Amino acid sequence: MSTTRADSRTEETTVRTDDGAALAVTVLAPLRAPTGTTVVLAHGWAAGRRVWGTVTDRLIRSGHRVVLYDQRGHGASGLGKEPIAIRRFGADLAAVLGETGSRDALLVGHSGGGFAALSYVTADPGAARRLRGLVLLGTAAHDQDTPDSEVRMMGSALFSRALRRPALGRRLLAQTMGKGADPYALEVNRQMFAAASPRVRADCFASSRGMDLRAELATVDVPAVVLAGEHDRVVKPELGDALAKALPDARFERLPGAGHMLPLERPAEIVRAVSGLIARPR
Repeated sequence: MSTTRADSRTEETTVRTDDGAALAVTVLAPLRAPTGTTVVLAHGWAAGRRVWGTVTDRLIRSGHRVVLYDQRGHGASGLGKEPIAIRRFGADLAAVLGETGSRDALLVGHSGGGFAALSYVTADPGAARRLRGLVLLGTAAHDQDTPDSEVRMMGSALFSRALRRPALGRRLLAQTMGKGADPYALEVNRQMFAAASPRVRADCFASSRGMDLRAELATVDVPAVVLAGEHDRVVKPELGDALAKALPDARFERLPGAGHMLPLERPAEIVRAVSGLIARPR
């Protein structure tokens, strides 16, 4: 289905994966012919396409075509036959890139979406050559062994009920954002987290156990920027620094005052990182 808004054309589509998952995808393009690179946005666990709202608007105004999708089990996307796993999320991303004609795209991944991006570029030797660049936000290539207690909490009915209470839910998730975060951003984060299936939340947070992609990343020759919030308590900034060092051509930047939810907290810095990579000589 295609619609038109004031500044862009919007196409809603579904991408079917090889294990039968139906992924909900939005493709937006400026009303004038796109003059910039296609930018593909992959959100983190217990979030959804909505997290990219401000980032998307700024990219469209800059002339870019934007592709964003709900990860399997999130938002309007279903689950497939295969269990949730990091490699599966990478394969889903490959399907989205292929079905939306997003060759030579710049890929932006936040948190678990960053894991998907890293899985994509390490699973296929030619993947990096098909990308313009990587922007990785609040993510890591290793040391994501979520404790049993946290996995159980993510799947807990009690935690889900607490998230559905606005004031309590915002307090529970406040540590995912920096001090002084916009109350609207806090509420958007709560709504997305509360909407996520408890089973999917638990399976996602367990899926990164044992992940270590650093050795494989040594051959991924694609320009990259890794951004981490100074006060990120979900994925330690030091792990973002280690990720940048594992990539042959990456720059690391720590964002003062920011927490983990960079798409909501620091959209301007994300767009600036995207623009910087696109401006680099090919």
